[in-house]
Parts: sequence; C-alpha cells; structure tokens
Amino acid sequence: SYVARAHAEFPGLNICTVIGFPLGYNTTACKVFETQQAVREGLASLRERLGAEVRVAAVGVTGSGRTLIGELIGADAVRDEITAQARAAVAADPLADTVFEIGGQDSKYIALANGQVADFQMNKVCAAGTGSFVEEQAARLGIPLGEYGALALSAKTPVDLGERCTVFVETAIHAALAKGASRADIAAGLALSIVRNYLNKVVGGKPVGRRVVLQGGVAYNPAIVAAFRQFYGEALTVSPWFAVSGAVGAALLARELLH
Repeated sequence: SYVARAHAEFPGLNICTVIGFPLGYNTTACKVFETQQAVREGLASLRERLGAEVRVAAVGVTGSGRTLIGELIGADAVRDEITAQARAAVAADPLADTVFEIGGQDSKYIALANGQVADFQMNKVCAAGTGSFVEEQAARLGIPLGEYGALALSAKTPVDLGERCTVFVETAIHAALAKGASRADIAAGLALSIVRNYLNKVVGGKPVGRRVVLQGGVAYNPAIVAAFRQFYGEALTVSPWFAVSGAVGAALLARELLH
C-alpha cells in the first residue's frame, strides 16, 4: 500500500522497492495450495496496478510457510518470525528493548539488546491471549469487531474474567451474562483478561524494558491497547505498521542484503 500511494502521488517516477510476505499457519495440503495461489494473485495484482514503473529489488518471507513460499518466488531473505518481528520493532523505535506481538493464532515476547534478539518466548497451548479468541468471543456476544473497542472503553465496571485459558474464560463470560452484566463491561473485562493472560503465560518472569513496542492485529482494538497501557503507561507504543509488522520486518531484512 505504501508503494501504491507513492506511485499515485508521483506518477512516472521509477520506484525501487522491496516486498515482504508473512506466511501463517498452513499445515494441510489444501492450505499450502491456497497460500501459493494467494501469493501468485498478490504479485499479479501488484504488477497490474504498478506496472513497469516499480522495480522489485528484493523479496523477504517469514512465518511458518516461509520455506515453501520462499522457494516458490525465489525470495532473497527467508527469516523466522521472531527475527522479522524484532526487525520491524526496531524500525518503529530504534531504542526498543521489548516487543509484544499478538497475532491471530499465536503471540510472542521478544527481548532486544542493541537492536538484536536477546531472548524470546511464544505461547504454548492456551489460545486465550490471541486475536482469534477475541474474534470468537465478540461474535458470541453479538459485538461487531469494528465496534468492540469503543464499547469496551465505555464500560463502567469491567468484569473480572480471570486470566486462565479459553474454557475458563468462556465459563466466566456466561456466568457474568447470567448475573446481568452489560456487554460493555464484559468486553472490557475480556480485553483485560487477554492482556493479563499474555503477560502471565507468555511473558511470565521475563524482563520487560522501558521501551515496549506492541505489534500484531490486536492493536486494531483500542480496548486491548488501553489494557496494556494500564500496566506500562507511556513506556508502551503501538508500531505504525502493527498489522503487517512481519511483512515489514521481512522486507527490511531483504533490503539489508542489498548492501
């Protein structure tokens, strides 16, 4: 999208760019085919929209499907998710020392030292600290995702849903509804529960520094961002490319190979 905007603003300009692909969980043959097809269609769409005025200098891939897709498109950089997320965070804040990344299916904690990965941790079994869990519970509560954040921020008394895994949180939600709790209070309680779950089960006893960068699709939800800020205040910033941080990191790592 950044390249497309530059192309629109400066027509006729020959732009040199790098491309990053984040490839998520694809464990079945069907999913592998779908991912390959999606990548082909994405590249075809770029070619159609941007034409010959944009030259792709390098391509980076990351995520669980990186090896297969990297071979398919001849990627210059094939990097793991931790390395790509860390690189994107440092681009967002060169002094960052901690990265919180919560995606749709998993979540990560990364400690940085001088811009490099010093330590990391990923969620193991529990899904209650991921974006997909937010979507599932919002759907059950009848709250459109686009309205979830504003509704949660309007809560008067957020419900304490605990910080345990999915089944326990779901049970707590049902109990709160039975007691007459409002959807706003439950939505706010869920945002806090997700953050506490992440901090206790993913971060655990790992150190959290003074400059924390939040990445991943959950940052679309202002209630979850607000919940994180209850713990870290101004020490926490949201990456300007939080939703595509893996792709940005992969592209930057590919660009570095040019030098």
